[in-house]
Amino acid sequence: MTIKLTSIFSVTLSIFLILSIFFHISTALGGAAGGWTPLNDVNAPHVVMIGQFAVNEHNKEAGTKLEFQNIVKGETQVVAGTNYRLVINAKDGGYVRKYLAVVWDKPWEKFKKLTSFKEM
Repeated sequence: MTIKLTSIFSVTLSIFLILSIFFHISTALGGAAGGWTPLNDVNAPHVVMIGQFAVNEHNKEAGTKLEFQNIVKGETQVVAGTNYRLVINAKDGGYVRKYLAVVWDKPWEKFKKLTSFKEM
């Protein structure tokens, strides 16, 4: 009985240690799966295109006439594709305002969807 309990404890401890190591490696290589990672270059052409898409799509959905200005900061999240969470400056009439947009992008399918857009 004691040998059986010791074996079960050893196996459980081994599994815990292995999972812990994988978690730490995953975190070191860019964050835990599903977590948000800051964008290094918010002026990269693809990121700017995503920001412009967000403003244009919001204009269609809400009947507004916002004008894309630039991206202040952003993050990505790996899902079945990539979620982009962007803080965007857009002109509303004569005033520049900040908006938080989330766009789901699957470039291999030529698919983009605005999932969230709100003034900050």
